[in-house]
Amino acid sequence: MSKYDFALEEFQERQARVRAEMAATGIDLLLVLSPVNVNYLIGCRAKGYQELQMLFFTLEAGPLTYLARLPEVPEAKELSLAEDVRGWGGRNREEAVDVVKKILEEKGYLKRRIGLEVPQYYLHPHDYLKLRDVLGDSLVAEPTNLIQDLKTVKSPAEIAYMRKAAYIADSGMRTAVDTITEGKTELEVAAEIHRTIMALGSDAPSSPMNFCTGERSCYAHGAPSERKLSRGDFMHLQFGPSYRRYSATIGRQLCLSKPTSRMKQVYQVARDATDAAMEEIKGGVPAIRVHQAAKKVIADAGMEQYRLHMTGYVVGPAFPPSFVDAVIIDEGSAATLKPGMIITVEPPLFGLQDKIGVRLIENVLVTETGGEVLSKFTRDLIVL
Repeated sequence: MSKYDFALEEFQERQARVRAEMAATGIDLLLVLSPVNVNYLIGCRAKGYQELQMLFFTLEAGPLTYLARLPEVPEAKELSLAEDVRGWGGRNREEAVDVVKKILEEKGYLKRRIGLEVPQYYLHPHDYLKLRDVLGDSLVAEPTNLIQDLKTVKSPAEIAYMRKAAYIADSGMRTAVDTITEGKTELEVAAEIHRTIMALGSDAPSSPMNFCTGERSCYAHGAPSERKLSRGDFMHLQFGPSYRRYSATIGRQLCLSKPTSRMKQVYQVARDATDAAMEEIKGGVPAIRVHQAAKKVIADAGMEQYRLHMTGYVVGPAFPPSFVDAVIIDEGSAATLKPGMIITVEPPLFGLQDKIGVRLIENVLVTETGGEVLSKFTRDLIVL
């Protein structure tokens, strides 16, 4: 994402909504660390998030300060909406938190009521403890999901990017079907898929590909390996292209030659659970209903012990290592579906005693009247 990916008015509207939520939360400075949230507010694809970065987002509109690694400063100055871009480290060894402290003191921010994001990734525990010491009594909240919750509903421009990502995903799956043959390795198939999706405009995916064949299909998140494909292999394949950092995932079940009756049985349960979950998707529906619909199908089929995964989650803009957004669809979900959300639905079955597993994945746009599946690629069992 860069400042050129959206109209300035869209960035301004995002910033206004975040400021309104900050005021309601009782903070007047939000320290934003998640690269997804930084880019959501100011636009910038700089790859410096492996180290500490921070957007000093003030309650009042005005020039914003962004701190990144020194090598990322030229890109951030060129492509972001931050007027004051600072760098740390690079040519000299330097502690990032020491630079954060200098900025806070320089701008008088330590006199403010400060909220600190504590993202699941991107913040080392040692840096977190140092930041707490620096902020002291100024730290009044850790509203990690403040921005995350606001961005679950997508704008028309964001939805257009996710439709593009879904188109790229479909194209990658077509390549997979054309490439999978006896004797090829999982890695060789994966290479062709990556070639296709990146040639069509995908950024580096926000999460690694899952490709499990033969007895490996009972694994939930197995990466492509050197295993050679052979006749009779049952396999599931999942990947998620990212167009301008907006991700769309796809997961399909395939069989090289005729599937056994057991393969078809397990596939059908996962398919029925996926369909049941998608039928519940509509604006105003509690997210837990989507989960419960899938769970019931699996339980009625006597396969509850193989339900090792969540039913779904909201997907959107993302950086590695994950494209999972703030809303998780499982037994503990308290969210309500809203039009404009895009839900990844994937109630899979893994770890079966006969070493077969099934994963189907669809991205579904929530509307007032139901759900729209973004992928156009069949989710039937694909027999090659």
